[in-house]
Order: sequence, then structure tokens, then C-alpha cells
Amino acid sequence: MEKLIITAAVIGSAPTREQSLHVPYRPSEIAEEALRCWRAGAAVVHVHVRDPETGEPAFEKGLFAEVVERVRADSDMVINLTTSGFNIEGPDVGEKRLMPLDLKPDLCSLDIGSMNFRGKVFINPPDWGEMAAKRMREAGVKPEIETFDLGHVAQARHLVKQGLVDDPPYFQLCLGIAWGADADLESLLTMKAKLPAGSKWSVLSPGPAQLPMTTHALLLGGHVRVGFEDNLYLSRGVRAETNAQFVDRVVRLARELQREVATCEEARSILNIRPEVTTQVDRPKAEDC
Repeated sequence: MEKLIITAAVIGSAPTREQSLHVPYRPSEIAEEALRCWRAGAAVVHVHVRDPETGEPAFEKGLFAEVVERVRADSDMVINLTTSGFNIEGPDVGEKRLMPLDLKPDLCSLDIGSMNFRGKVFINPPDWGEMAAKRMREAGVKPEIETFDLGHVAQARHLVKQGLVDDPPYFQLCLGIAWGADADLESLLTMKAKLPAGSKWSVLSPGPAQLPMTTHALLLGGHVRVGFEDNLYLSRGVRAETNAQFVDRVVRLARELQREVATCEEARSILNIRPEVTTQVDRPKAEDC
């Protein structure tokens, strides 16, 4: 079975310090969480940024750039920057969403399909999806196609058929997000069956669904995403203190289920991402962490 790629989504746009004192706000804190996850075994970090003082969702180039610089200075981690427009307002939202491409990340999220989400409408027009896929391809950035329901997978298949996404297409199957596909094995198997041939795929699920759904993905040959963006609790009533604790758990599960965990270099090979151009940094051995 293919080696397991672990993505750490260390902050997102929803968790707050009122919910957990361990939620990172400053770029230095976000980067340190990413590096902890890298040392634990994560190959990919999915990055959102916050206002360093208030913790409000932000989308500022300087904040993204500081996280990228800090992570790349001390690791060979695969960097995935968000292009979500959920918290962006004003004119030219579609163009603003593509700003992270300027920072030359390895991956950028590409949300396909609109949906009701957190009391608002998460708007992802078809023409924006096509433009974003083209621009990512031109920039040499791999899209991580986020799909929340079967219709989103169908729209993504259309992008692939048009030749807008290089092989292999890479999907993040987002399960258990209201009001999208349920977090259950039936939904996972159905969405997996609808993916274009040869696709690579990963699974995320929020809250208590995170552990069972990522375990199903691990067993089925997919990849997984864990971290504070999706879940603050290791178990009922027990908050995690670091994102790395979720990575540690996945690594232990993979070991018990006899599936090897991918290094950053191996993740790049699996996803057909250009090699890291910065200096290679060796991940510490587990006993040194």
C-alpha cells in the first residue's frame, strides 16, 4: 500500500483561544505548530493565518510569507496555503483569493462548489474554479481539490477532463461538514468511487468524527488530515495541547496497521510536486523529539 501522507491543519479560521488557549495566532506560533507536526511525522502543513492581536481570520500576504519563511528555514515540509474566500470581502474576491500563489507554495487548496456553511453561503463559482485551476497550473502549484459533496466531485471531474489539473489529481474529501456529505463510511466509499481514475485522496472530518474517518481512510489506502482546524479534542473532554498530538496518534495507528508514513520527499513524489528547491533539512528521529 502507498505510504501515508499526513497533513496538519494547524489553525483554520474558526478555532479561538476562548475554546482553547493553545490555538496559535501569530505567524511564529503557527510556524512552530507546523514544525512540531513535521517532527512528529506530518509531511504537509495546511496554512491559514490570523490577525496576530485579535485572532480574527486574516488573508494578508505578509502573514502568510512569515509562516512560509519560518517553516522552510527549518524543514522540508510540503506547504499548502489556503485560497478560501469565506472571510474575504470587497471587489475582486476571486483575484484576492489567488494571492498565495505569489509565495510559491507546493500546494494550494481549491474549493469546488458552493454550499451553506457556518450560517453563510460559501461561494465558489464555476468560473472561479476554472480560473484558479489554470492559474495554479501556470504557477506550478498543485491544487488540493476540496470537495464537500458528490456534486463537488462531479465539478472537479469536469476540471480534470478539461486538462486543467495535472496528474495525479489530489482531492481532500471533507466529510461531516454541515451541510455537506455525512461523516460515515458509506459517504466516504461513494465519494472515493466517483473520483477520476488515478486520483490521490485524503480525508478530513471535524470533531469526534476525525478519528474514525481518518482511520477508515488509512485502511482504504487514502491519506489523512488532522489538527486544530478540524478538532481541538483528543478524546471526550480532553483538549489537545499541540497539533502534533494528533499527528502522533495517526503515526501510532499507521504503525499498528502496518502502513508506512511518507516523508516530505516521498509525499512530493506521490503527488507529483516539484522537488523542494531550498536546502534539505533532515527530520529528527522520533527518539530525539
